[in-house]
Amino acid sequence: MPAVGFFIRSGGRAGPVIAGCVRYPVRLSHRILRCTLFFFAFECFFNKTILSMKKSLFFWRFSGLYLFPYPCYKKMTVINRSSNHMTEPIHPKKERTFVIVKPDGVQRSLVGEIIRRIERTGLKIVALKMVVPTEDQCWKHYAKDDTWFQEKGERISRQLVERGITPDKEAIEYGKDIIRQLAVFMTSGPVVALVVEGNRSVDVVKKLVGGTEPSTSDIGTIRGDFTIDSYDLSGLDQRAVRNLAHCSDKPEEAEREIVLWFDKDELIPYRLVQEAILYDVNLDGILE
Repeated sequence: MPAVGFFIRSGGRAGPVIAGCVRYPVRLSHRILRCTLFFFAFECFFNKTILSMKKSLFFWRFSGLYLFPYPCYKKMTVINRSSNHMTEPIHPKKERTFVIVKPDGVQRSLVGEIIRRIERTGLKIVALKMVVPTEDQCWKHYAKDDTWFQEKGERISRQLVERGITPDKEAIEYGKDIIRQLAVFMTSGPVVALVVEGNRSVDVVKKLVGGTEPSTSDIGTIRGDFTIDSYDLSGLDQRAVRNLAHCSDKPEEAEREIVLWFDKDELIPYRLVQEAILYDVNLDGILE
């Protein structure tokens, strides 16, 4: 449903102003279906000057208060239904993603190489720290449901049968073992967590990191270039895949993960000089 904004001024020109927004059901014609209807209130006399602003506008008068509708085609404020708060849409260049250099990446001294590959794309690091994760933090981070556990567990059960091994527990338990093994792996030593910001940061970092299984990940990606682990080997050894890094799969997932690992005041808003060449509409002043 569309929203009506209203402004009411009382007590003369210097009096207090009451502003609000009301949602209402209405059938709009196809032509203005995407228009947002705004009501502007004026405490003034009805005169030709106002009429000349838009001849097609029509007015209502309620005790000296004039209201008229005005269609607006601009992209307006987004209403977050889950929190019932009005929030501004995030600019694409402010998109954030979450990255972890896992224990194997730290132990193989690849932290600098992984960060270098991310930074040289033009993305900006807005938070970074070294921590030893807790088991509870790992379970909250991966946040898988029973459907996911069942699907992964059935795949593991089929692999066991193909090797001539009889599964000794339900498929869903094999699925949960994946997170149990990840928790053991992730809590075995320090990791480096970072938040990266920039246009399409989620997609760009996913492309850099590569597929989840290192042995099938493309050459040129972090996992394809620096490790050789595989699902078969890790499954045989009953451990987590050692694939050097984690990155968010979607922007929504990134926002959820970031708050698990960083406090709000740890995210530092700042401007890089290179952002001018990456994002500024006009490149005035490059030449001396």
